[in-house]
Amino acid sequence: MSAELISILVLVVVFVIATTRSINMGALAFAAAFGVGELVADLDADGIFAGFPGDLFVVLVGVTYLFAIARANGTTDWLVHAAIRLVRGRIVLIPWVMFAITGALTAIGAVSPAAVAIVAPIALSFAARYGISPLLMGALVVHGAQAGGFSPISIYGSIVNGVVERENLPGNELVLFFASLVVNLIIASVVFVLFGGLKLKGRDLAAEGKDGEAKDGEAKDGDGALAADSAHLTPARIATLTALAALVVAVLVLDLDAGLSSITLAVVLSAFWPDASRKAVSEVAWPTVLLICGVLTYVGVLEEMGTIDYAGNAVGDIGVPLLAAVLLCYIAAVISAFASSVGIMGALIPLAVPFLAQGEIGAVGMIAALAVSATVVDVSPFSTNGALVLAAAPDVDRERFFRQLMVYGGIVVAVVPAAVWLVLVVPGFG
Repeated sequence: MSAELISILVLVVVFVIATTRSINMGALAFAAAFGVGELVADLDADGIFAGFPGDLFVVLVGVTYLFAIARANGTTDWLVHAAIRLVRGRIVLIPWVMFAITGALTAIGAVSPAAVAIVAPIALSFAARYGISPLLMGALVVHGAQAGGFSPISIYGSIVNGVVERENLPGNELVLFFASLVVNLIIASVVFVLFGGLKLKGRDLAAEGKDGEAKDGEAKDGDGALAADSAHLTPARIATLTALAALVVAVLVLDLDAGLSSITLAVVLSAFWPDASRKAVSEVAWPTVLLICGVLTYVGVLEEMGTIDYAGNAVGDIGVPLLAAVLLCYIAAVISAFASSVGIMGALIPLAVPFLAQGEIGAVGMIAALAVSATVVDVSPFSTNGALVLAAAPDVDRERFFRQLMVYGGIVVAVVPAAVWLVLVVPGFG
């Protein structure tokens, strides 16, 4: 058996073990990088660490550190509360408020599961109180998170754009962002229509509020609404909102590094409000940091030993580039429904490099299609986001809700990869 094939099989084993044994895929990937690098590729420690993504490490730590401060001082609670007040009690708009909030949170740097973990309990509690389908509400929360998930300053966007830059592929940050935004918005609209969203027209929180209604800037604890003090802007929250706006300007206007900018802003906030931000470091998305750094370090070993070229040529040898492209999209979707979307993106894009280098498939469209295929399926109950939605739903038959999420996730896996391939890959963008 060739060294390249061994390294690919080890990668498959890493995915299987991470999925079935609930072990962090990044930790497994570091171990695999050590074993394959030393025993198969004859690399020393320096050769193995050459693939460590230091730039992405800083982005992941910096952005999630800043967001953890925003959560600790109540800024995210204030944003949710303000958004709900904007709809003036119209129940039909509540699912879209949840969609927009999770999208905004991931767009400014929240890890997708963190955004879902914040919004899902609020959203599903509203759904239970006002007779909204939990599948409708849960799907809009997850698709909202993915809609904003590929902004240039987001975690997913930074990861994909970083991999694209490292692999010297042509990329377009806005195409990636808007591809995910539009796909998830379309899916959310279909779900809204099919699962009773239109029936919510004419209903009002003031008429049906009971004890869960938010009045005069107040809300109740324990009902999925926010604490009363979340209605007020404190100096710390004002400063945090300013910092988030400054991060957007720094990255999009001044072209500064997102990781270094966010760490700097987080340190400034910590210096002025140390009590609120003291625990923020422990709330950095360390499992995600470990996952990404481990997977990309292993990918670096694969590149060093020639496996990337081997796999890419094998895909290219199918002889029909468009067929190879749609197969890659389905591989991304199926595996991601049971494993880490971030890990899949970190592994599949480099594996597609030689295939894309042939020039018969547009790299920009293909990368966007892979990214969307790997993340849009996160509503599956086997994924972190789907599991969070399942866990957050009160007063539901969990077995039935689990089956609903599983069936819905299966439909997304079956339909979306082919759809994004048709729209983004077939026309040859990039």
